[in-house]
Amino acid sequence: MIKSNSTTRPVRPFLSATAPMLAGLLLLAGCSTPSENPQLPRPVRVIQVGEAAAQPSAGFAGEVTSRRETTLAFRIAGKLEARLVEVGDRVRKGQLIARLDAADYQLATQNLKAQLISAKAESEFTRADLARYRDLLDQNIIAPPEFDRRQTAYTAAKERVTALEAQLEQTANQLRYTDLTAERDGAIAGFTAEMGDVVAVGQPVARLAQLDEKEVTLHVPEQRIAQVTPGQEVEISLWSQGERRFRGKIREVAPAADPATRTYRVKAALVDGREQALLGMTATVWLATTEPAATVVPRSAVFTTHDDPKQPKVWLVDADTVHSTPVTLGAPLDGERIAVGGVVPGQTVVSAGVQRLMEGQTVRVLASANDRSKP
Repeated sequence: MIKSNSTTRPVRPFLSATAPMLAGLLLLAGCSTPSENPQLPRPVRVIQVGEAAAQPSAGFAGEVTSRRETTLAFRIAGKLEARLVEVGDRVRKGQLIARLDAADYQLATQNLKAQLISAKAESEFTRADLARYRDLLDQNIIAPPEFDRRQTAYTAAKERVTALEAQLEQTANQLRYTDLTAERDGAIAGFTAEMGDVVAVGQPVARLAQLDEKEVTLHVPEQRIAQVTPGQEVEISLWSQGERRFRGKIREVAPAADPATRTYRVKAALVDGREQALLGMTATVWLATTEPAATVVPRSAVFTTHDDPKQPKVWLVDADTVHSTPVTLGAPLDGERIAVGGVVPGQTVVSAGVQRLMEGQTVRVLASANDRSKP
């Protein structure tokens, strides 16, 4: 029995041969109808470059201090027995402030007094003995060497009296040094020793501040120190006195910056208001400034690129496209603003979304909240 070939013909070879042709036709069909996908404008928020008003003066916080502050210390060592004033007390010159235990110095003084009495008696005896031996020498009863020995004994006794008198005076001074007194009128600014402490010679015990001259100590940053000169007239306001301002004058400007804070210490003397300014009060020194008005933008408008990370830039909007322009940064201001150079007031800059833009990109300006609230 013979079977027909039409019923047994396979179709797979036909499909495998035509598959590449079909793929090619589909590819040509896709190339013949390109897809249109134009880039839509990117929405951004913008703001006009503003101008901050020039400040007629700049304020720096400081502390009211005394121009002259003396460190008081004992001139001898000993145990602190009494403290007769407290911090903040006003004292007069010569007023007793503290006292050491004087028992040992009193005993030393009594001992030297007794030795001095004995030495004086010995000196009187040798003086009288020398006079007798001088008469015997004149009568040729004794030899000259014997007289010389008596004269030497008298000289030694007399010099011993002189030495003991000096020692007694020194010990008496040490006894007086057990009392610590104020060297001038002023106020006690602080104590560094308490009753019962054993202090060494010259160890600081108290600080005495004069009240006749007061000043404000402040610290000025590097970029402003060129505006401060000795003798410059300033205004000083006290936080306790509200908006009231007093006259002052720059007295001292440090020649070098503090290594830790990189600021310069400045002292401004109070010309008036000394009675209202108490030591330790917080004050503000107002320095006149000649800085012009600053051009400001939001901090969010400033950006940098990977190619030039050290150069800050902003996006300027011109006819619905953006172009970057380099700027120089100035001092930060309130309200998340910053002073910049390189742009002028009135120009429009992108304030949000600056990191998603490209040079020459088309943008769509979004309406602000104020614009949406208008009818």
